[in-house]
Amino acid sequence: MPLAHTPTSRPAPLTGIIVFLLIAVIGLFYVKWFPYYNRAFVAQSHHSIGHSILMGDAAQAPTPSFQSALDYAWAYGKAIWQAMVLGLLLGSAVQELLPRRWIANVLGKTRFGSVAAGGLLSIPGMMCTCCAAPVVVGLRKSHASVGAALAFWLGNTILNPATLVFMGFVLGWQWTGLRLGLGLMMVFGIGYWVNRAVRPEEAQIATAQLDLSLADPDQAPSFSRWLKKLGSMTVRLIPEYIVLVLLLGAARAWLFPHVSPAIGNHLGWIVAMAIAGTVFVIPTAGEVPIIQAMLLLGMGVGPAGALLMTLAPISLPSLVMTRKAFPPRVIAGIVAAVVAIGVVSGLLAIALGF
Repeated sequence: MPLAHTPTSRPAPLTGIIVFLLIAVIGLFYVKWFPYYNRAFVAQSHHSIGHSILMGDAAQAPTPSFQSALDYAWAYGKAIWQAMVLGLLLGSAVQELLPRRWIANVLGKTRFGSVAAGGLLSIPGMMCTCCAAPVVVGLRKSHASVGAALAFWLGNTILNPATLVFMGFVLGWQWTGLRLGLGLMMVFGIGYWVNRAVRPEEAQIATAQLDLSLADPDQAPSFSRWLKKLGSMTVRLIPEYIVLVLLLGAARAWLFPHVSPAIGNHLGWIVAMAIAGTVFVIPTAGEVPIIQAMLLLGMGVGPAGALLMTLAPISLPSLVMTRKAFPPRVIAGIVAAVVAIGVVSGLLAIALGF
């Protein structure tokens, strides 16, 4: 006599997809889309979206101290905590609720199509680099290619449509044009370059891991594994993230010296601001009031152009959070490329007469 079919506790694939989409759409609407829609009208009418989180109205960040670290971490945490929660939810859900074959088919190839898909999928996210990091980790664990995951990561910040609108109303539309032009090169160019640099043996290993994952019956959608994955990602990523934000909050006076006309359009200042911007961590669109405040204090457009392209896309905390998602040489290449594009941005701002 045949055994009766035992119901499984795993949801059907369609159920997992619907749950993921509900989290993404409702979460992004609440955390990003609706608040930024309203904020755009503020930027249009006031030509400002608030004070610089780096140093407020002062010409220099506070002296390094435990209190300055706490002050920055508190201000930064209030700005990003909801997006970080959403990032953790999506980063864990993408591993356990979406079919891995889908992710591999759309984002898992080394051709430009996967990079383009990763960059385009990032645009609705509008997350800061650290809040997007858990999703990037989830995509890589679900067999997205290095270039596609990187394009998704960089695109969240650099191609953020809300930030581009804020930038136009606050700084001027020439800055938006510069950001968009170089941003497209950064997101899709670096992503494609990274994918082309994948070694044949690495591609073979990735293919073998995908085949094993797809053949594993335990890889069917599972709400219980999703919750476990959410817990493990939170425990692994958040403590080190908090420590690094505190350290950068204390060190901001060293990274960004007293702002005045003395910080002019010299190559040395452009390179220094490009490096500082690459390392430092800010919330979404935080670069807009920072650059506005610095320009009003007399800083040259060259260093401002460098910060335009380096403050948002990556930071020391987000690099640490994603260190296991990318090979070390890719991390080094990303850092070098972002700094180089920042320098080019600064030089173009001078050449174009900003």
